[in-house]
Amino acid sequence: MSGKQSGIMTAVWDFFCSLKLSIFTLICLAVTSIIGTVIQQNLTRNEYLNVFSEKTYAILDALQFFDMYHSWWFVGLLMLFCLNLICCSIKRLPRVWRVVKNPMMTPSDAALQGFSNADVCRVKGQVSDLAARMETFLAQNFTVARRNQTEDGIYLYAEKASYARFGVYVTHLSILIIFLGAIIGNIYGYKGFVQIPEGGSVDQAWLRSGGTIDLGFSVRCDDFSVSFYDNSQRPKEYRSLLTVEDQGQVIVEKRPVIVNDPLTYKGITFYQSSYGPAGGEVMTIKAKVRDADKTQALVLHRGEQGLLPDGSRVQVADFTPSFRNFGPAARLQVKPPEGESYVVTVFQNFPDFDNQRNGELIFSLVDFDQLYYTGLQVTRDPGVWVVWVGCTLMVLGCLVAFFLSHRRLWVVLKEEEGKVRISLVGSAHRNQPAFELYFDSLKEKFRQELA
Repeated sequence: MSGKQSGIMTAVWDFFCSLKLSIFTLICLAVTSIIGTVIQQNLTRNEYLNVFSEKTYAILDALQFFDMYHSWWFVGLLMLFCLNLICCSIKRLPRVWRVVKNPMMTPSDAALQGFSNADVCRVKGQVSDLAARMETFLAQNFTVARRNQTEDGIYLYAEKASYARFGVYVTHLSILIIFLGAIIGNIYGYKGFVQIPEGGSVDQAWLRSGGTIDLGFSVRCDDFSVSFYDNSQRPKEYRSLLTVEDQGQVIVEKRPVIVNDPLTYKGITFYQSSYGPAGGEVMTIKAKVRDADKTQALVLHRGEQGLLPDGSRVQVADFTPSFRNFGPAARLQVKPPEGESYVVTVFQNFPDFDNQRNGELIFSLVDFDQLYYTGLQVTRDPGVWVVWVGCTLMVLGCLVAFFLSHRRLWVVLKEEEGKVRISLVGSAHRNQPAFELYFDSLKEKFRQELA
């Protein structure tokens, strides 16, 4: 390889190992992720046209802003970030490995002078005796030291948490594992939805990308219920009772599913996401003859007619579950055997309301039943456990990287002008202010030991 080619390869390698590239890709990922937060993803064309004009929609669609997390440029940013992490780790990890596996047991005087945390004492005595005392001192106040004797003197070396240097690389690995789990989920997983009316069942799900997919089992909605806040139609809680049948056998029976409490079977998860009316309401209407003990109850659908004993016909013309905060109300059209038909309004919360009309028949709304369908989000993500492994490693890596540091102490004993020169030197690869406080305290004990 020529010098020019070698220079180009070195420049490319340095580019992918650059910290500036890491910062640039992180900023780009953060900024572009805002797009996915502001613009709702994976809606239909008509839903987007309710918000954007035709021209704006065409531009945003060409830029893949409506499916941003699967766009080529976002995936490219992720791949660039992964490549940067790999190159940085390959470049720096061997040096860190050498520091941990082959520590500097006998540093030179120039190396010792380069450390900011140091102290020197000169005492009388034998080098071997003082070395034994220093070994005991380090064992009591730091950790057991290793001795290395040379022609120059005796070197004692002690260290703690050497593995803390690998915390950042565990974090790098966790990011790559999370990305791998996301890729597995995108390739082998899917997201869809189903709408199941009460009493109905499905064995397929509609994919958000279009088309359907077989679930391999059936899911039945046995019941659906919804509760509202007082005097409003704002849902407070809605839940579905789901039953899973696989090959004719009931596997899960009437399992309640609410928001944030999904049902999972065979790696497919069903989340409660929406609901809606399924068909017309069923109302119970009571008709009472004034000044007589004659009452008849009718169960009618909207638009259905009922016959009273006197020959009158009653039809539910309209119904609303909340009429101006008065609660459920129905409008009835009554056609007597003779004469003109008339309209009656009845309220469930005010059963005596029609009594004020002074009619021959008094109507009231006793109860109503609304059939609903449950809307479930269907998700299959086989890479979720890979992502969880990556998240666990990330937490461990961050804890090690930010809260632990590789601390090293050297005690060097050398004979000098009839005395023994004892040097105490310390170093930490992270959190220097805290280590300086620790070393100051250790230095006092060191001087007291040799006083």
